[in-house]
Amino acid sequence: METGLGRDQQQFKKISPAKICSALFLLAAAGCLPFNDSQFDPDGYFWAVIHLFCVGAYRILQKSQKSNALSDIDQQYLNYIFSVVLLAFASHPTGDLFSVLDFPFLYFYRFHGSCCASGFLGFFLMFSTVKLKSLMTPGQCAAWIFFAKVITAGLSILLFDVILTSATVGCFLLGGLGEALLVFSERKGA
Repeated sequence: METGLGRDQQQFKKISPAKICSALFLLAAAGCLPFNDSQFDPDGYFWAVIHLFCVGAYRILQKSQKSNALSDIDQQYLNYIFSVVLLAFASHPTGDLFSVLDFPFLYFYRFHGSCCASGFLGFFLMFSTVKLKSLMTPGQCAAWIFFAKVITAGLSILLFDVILTSATVGCFLLGGLGEALLVFSERKGA
């Protein structure tokens, strides 16, 4: 009979060095970016940290379940519902609930249209990712997701008013290297 600790050690030994380096590069890039961001806004990073904890808790919950009875689509719907409920309750203590009326673009139709477009595009991206995962091997799927992330990062730099410094570009490149190593480890494992 195997104990839980022994099983966890065996799973840890299965993790490739490329995947560990990938995680370290991604953590270093994400950790250094706030210190090198010339347009630093603590509220944005606060919500990013909350998102990180939600995703981490979701992954831990997903890995801890023995039988995965929910489909990928059902898991995504539950993730969206949980996020909306958590953010709705978290917006009051942080003061964001009442400061929304002071938002300068609140009454512009372009802002509302952009929010709706972002929601629809996010939904279709999630839907296509789920379909992609069911049609391809994990390595191929990881390569396509990496390609989409590179295009998204490039377009966001072009579309938004971003002040690029050498340190910020270094953080982007380190994050890209971490993502590329993750794709390499997925393809090697497949």
